[in-house]
Amino acid sequence: QVQLVESGGGLVQAGDSLRLSCVASGRTFSSYTMGWFRQAPGKEREFVAAIGRSGGLIYYADSVKGRFTISRENVKNTVYLQMNSLKPADTAVYYCAAGRMLIPGRDQYSYDDWGQGTQVTVSS
Repeated sequence: QVQLVESGGGLVQAGDSLRLSCVASGRTFSSYTMGWFRQAPGKEREFVAAIGRSGGLIYYADSVKGRFTISRENVKNTVYLQMNSLKPADTAVYYCAAGRMLIPGRDQYSYDDWGQGTQVTVSS
């Protein structure tokens, strides 16, 4: 099990950028596939991006492709989500998740551990 703590959320205007960070506890961070998900009010949690253990495999939701970038620094036990050209539709609570699968997945049920979430609000 790994504990995850997200940070970096906030209130921004459309077109602005934010970088979310997720720091994991423990010494085995490099053995986890990491993902970012988000949940808007009244909607189900949805996949945003995922990155493999070494950072070589990366997947994005179509809605964020070209605007968001996921990356990780295993020496810092940290995964990032750089969000550019933010839109009001990106408003949600963003969650970091860790899973032991070899291939990054879009299915939230593939992930074992979750952070508490960080709020991102984009005003028009």
